[in-house]
Order: sequence, then structure tokens, then C-alpha cells
Amino acid sequence: MYKKTLFILLFLASGLCVNAQRLGSSPEYIREMTSLWKGERFADGRPKVPDFLLERLEYNTLEQIWGYLYGKGYRNQVEKNWVILKPGQTMVGRVLTAQFMPSRPDLDTLVKAQGRREGRSQRGGNNIWPIDILTKGDVYVADGFGKVKDGTLIGSSLGNSIYAKTGKGVIFYGSIRDMQELKDTQGFNAWVKGHDPSYIKDMTPTSINAPVRIGEVTVFPGDVAFANEYGVVFIPAHLVEDLVRANELTGLRDEFERVLLKQGKYPSGEIHGDWADVIKNEFRAWLAKYPKKTMYTPEQLDKYLGQKH
Repeated sequence: MYKKTLFILLFLASGLCVNAQRLGSSPEYIREMTSLWKGERFADGRPKVPDFLLERLEYNTLEQIWGYLYGKGYRNQVEKNWVILKPGQTMVGRVLTAQFMPSRPDLDTLVKAQGRREGRSQRGGNNIWPIDILTKGDVYVADGFGKVKDGTLIGSSLGNSIYAKTGKGVIFYGSIRDMQELKDTQGFNAWVKGHDPSYIKDMTPTSINAPVRIGEVTVFPGDVAFANEYGVVFIPAHLVEDLVRANELTGLRDEFERVLLKQGKYPSGEIHGDWADVIKNEFRAWLAKYPKKTMYTPEQLDKYLGQKH
């Protein structure tokens, strides 16, 4: 038993040493980290959740997503209390992560050397390194350890670059500058912990596309971010499709219940509780004429109607 435990510890230690040499995670490391995802991947190893699922996810609410994830054992996926560049909008996209830490000379030397080995740009600040590898549909998520003054990870120029690459915005456990100019960038949005006119100073990127902590949440590269004015939730890639299907039926049920309540056809207790067969049949008929495209299958509908609500 002792020899087996010692072997495991030595194996883990050797893996940590190898990973410590890399600023950016290898595709192999990302694939192992997100092994529950069985679909298509980007060249960097991140799960490539299909665009149509991201589009359907936009119709969910924070509470619906929280409820589904909580039921799957993911109890720490929501972070609240953000400064939002453009409140009232919803942003959904695939996560690319970065972690920043307070600078110290020996750390900075190691990071710069590793950046050169990885072929990263040596011009400008190293805060551009995660931005350089963003792709369409990405949401740039960075742990800036909550730093506001001198912690501005981007300004208007980099914000426009991010939007040009992704069509999305950013979620920073840190800050940005140029709020007024960024607000004029159509389509770009930001969830941050603060803003300041200062430039970034004494911050060093220590990982790209590795797990990061965003407040109370552990975020993986390839997660899907859902952000609105009520908070931000990070969804493991392998759960997105089932979540969208399950929450779609919940949303349709809520919509149908509002229709019945307006009609006054049944007592409210019969509408909000477990449905009688006659109401279930009316729900099926209502769904058959629903004007928008839906994702659920007949089997999923049967299973849903067979559950207690």
C-alpha cells in the first residue's frame, strides 16, 4: 500500500513539474481535463459546443441553469455582483481562460522565457497573449485576482480586438479601462469587478487554458459561459445539450401554464401542481402548434410528463 501511494505521489509530482514549464496548456492536457465531452474539439483541445446549442441557451434563465447544474452535483457554478458594461444583454459563448498573478522578478523572467518558447509575441504587454489565440464564439474569462487600480486587463483597443476575433466580450475577475469608449463598441460586452483609468501594472499571466477561479466558481477551458444582468454561470461542456433540452421543456411548460391561467379554464392549483391527463393532452396539442423550432424529442416529452412537478 505504501509503495503504491508513493508511486502515485511521484507520478503526480512529475506531471506538475512538466506542466509548470508551460504557460499555455497542451491540447492533450485540455482533452484529459474535459474527457467527459465526446464531441468535436478545437485544435487547442477545447470542446467545441455547437453554435446552435449556444443560440438555444440564450433563451434560458440563470435560475433554470442553476437548477439543472445543482441537480447534477455542480453546486458552485454561479458568480454574482458584477459591474456590467451594457446591462440588459445576455452573452453566451465558449470559454478561453487565463490566470494573472501579482508580479515578482523571478516569476516574470520564467513567464517571459516560456512565452518565447511557445512563440508568443514579445512586443507589447504579455496581457495580449490570451487575446492572440481567441476564436469566433469565444468568451475571454480571466482571473485578475480582483485587482482594480492598475489591474485593467484591457482598454478600448484590446476590447475591439477581442470583439473582432470572437463576436463576444469578456468576463474578468479584475478590471478594465476605457469604459466610455468600450460602451460604444457595438456587440461587445463585459462583466468585471471594477474599472479604472489606470494602465495594467505588476501583473503576470501564469496560465492560459487551464482551470481558473472566478469568485466562487472553478472554470475549465471549454466551459460555456452564460452571463446576464443577474449573474454569470459556467456550464461544463458535456452538460450543455441535455441542459438546453431539459430547460426548454420547463420553459414551455411555464409558458403554457400562463396561457391556461389567462383562460381561467382550470383552478390554479391544478395548473401549478401535477397535471391531470387532460391537461397533459392539451399541452401536447399546444406544443404541436408551437410556432418556434424546438429541440426536445417525443421520448423526452413522455419522460418529462411522467415526472412529478
